[in-house]
Amino acid sequence: MSKIKILYIADLLLQDVVGGGELNDHELCRLLSAEKIRSHELTLECLRKYKNHNLIISNFVNLRQEVKNEIMLKYNYVIYEHDHKYLASRNPATYKDFLAPKEQIINLDFYKQAKCVFCQSSFHQNIMKKNIQIENIHNVSGNLWSKGSLQILKILSRKEKKDRYTVLNSKIWHKNTAETAFYCDKKGFAYDLISSNDYNEFLSLLSGNDKFIFLPKTPETLSRVVVEARMMGIKTITNKNIGASYEPWYSTKGVDLIKYMEAKHTEVKNEVLRRLNE
Repeated sequence: MSKIKILYIADLLLQDVVGGGELNDHELCRLLSAEKIRSHELTLECLRKYKNHNLIISNFVNLRQEVKNEIMLKYNYVIYEHDHKYLASRNPATYKDFLAPKEQIINLDFYKQAKCVFCQSSFHQNIMKKNIQIENIHNVSGNLWSKGSLQILKILSRKEKKDRYTVLNSKIWHKNTAETAFYCDKKGFAYDLISSNDYNEFLSLLSGNDKFIFLPKTPETLSRVVVEARMMGIKTITNKNIGASYEPWYSTKGVDLIKYMEAKHTEVKNEVLRRLNE
């Protein structure tokens, strides 16, 4: 494949927030040597400076409509989807069987005209197809971690763990911290609430116990934290909202799962380039 210029567009970058999507996309940009810009910074004048670039569009809530229109008209682009921005609410859990009424569908042409829409799991893909009936979807079936993070996960997978549960201490309502803690209290489970804005410290905290319980209220397109727990050999207790649990590799744990995700570096890079070159 020929070397191409790539501009990555997202609402937030890793230096703004340490989230799962941002961590994944930071590694994707490294693999592809992509330039980056925040979506709210991208005016028409700015976009036109990148007329010779292919575009990877991640979270784009802050992208101006006139910019989207010009992208559809003149640019080669893929969408690397982390949630459900074809819905006004971005939350398919609001609707029966995750199927939203037609008046809630937005950005439909933007998805249809993309060379490809990359999603995180078959669970994610099926919800998307159900709502917007597009065929240009590719299931990545995983996430990207840096080599350094994978090495840390490998080390932490060998760490001795306590016979306790871990609960994610999140202020985000749909992560369901309060009800998960209540469930543990009701069952008499000994547990620790964990949180940290430092990613490596968070992984260390997550590795402390031998069980991780996560019961989100809305569909997780993959659930990076659940995969991280499994890469460290931790037993995961979840509900049906975890995209990773629908993937064929989900029964894999520890170093074998780390190796599987390591191979995603080449696989995802090549697939993005292939789609942009079509």
